[in-house]
Amino acid sequence: MTPFIAEILGTFFLILLGGGVVANVVLEKTKSNDLGWMVITTAWGFAVFVGVSVAGPYSGAHLNPAVSIGLAVAGKFEWTFVLEYILAQFMGAMLGAFFVWLVYRDHFKATESGELKKAVFCTSPAIRNFSSNLISEIVGCFVLVFVVLYFTDASVNDADNGAIPIGLGSLGAMPVAILVWVIGLSLGGTTGYAINPARDLGPRIIHAILPFKNKVSNDWSYSWIPVVGPIIGAVLAGVFFLLLSN
Repeated sequence: MTPFIAEILGTFFLILLGGGVVANVVLEKTKSNDLGWMVITTAWGFAVFVGVSVAGPYSGAHLNPAVSIGLAVAGKFEWTFVLEYILAQFMGAMLGAFFVWLVYRDHFKATESGELKKAVFCTSPAIRNFSSNLISEIVGCFVLVFVVLYFTDASVNDADNGAIPIGLGSLGAMPVAILVWVIGLSLGGTTGYAINPARDLGPRIIHAILPFKNKVSNDWSYSWIPVVGPIIGAVLAGVFFLLLSN
């Protein structure tokens, strides 16, 4: 599997399961209707675990344009691969959003609220204040990228062979899952913690394309915040990491 395909697949599973839990909670007549924020944030964390487990061995499992940019700023990833990764991430996110609609199409039909339907695909602020919303996304993604930069692979030193990895295999994806979970629980209540341009803009485009009853605006006037905010946060995290490393 190539890194490009790995990023598509990893991001696909991330959005399929992350968007899926939002659909399960907010759409009418589902088994988990109205179970709330804890269910949503927990499932998003485990969705990250699944995506990272699939893509990690082949691409490093960025699954997020802001992560790719932040790692490149920190010198941990080649700039020449950034655009390739971003394209794959958007493709995976849009594909995942489409399959969420496919799985829950009867429940989309049963739901009258256009706002709830849109919430399955993209984020929106609890209180609409662009400056505050932007700060929320910057801080959330700063935490994500900065902490990821300090994740290390477990190893032991051997006199003959040097450092020998003693990682946990797929369980090595658990730290980033926990990180995303705690960001959602602690910082996600303001904007819905997109912290990922592909996660928000890709599905937002799918929402614009798909036919819905009582369809509402895609809120393009807000859509730049979940794109620009995470990128700013990732760049700041990369710069700060470099400053502390010198």
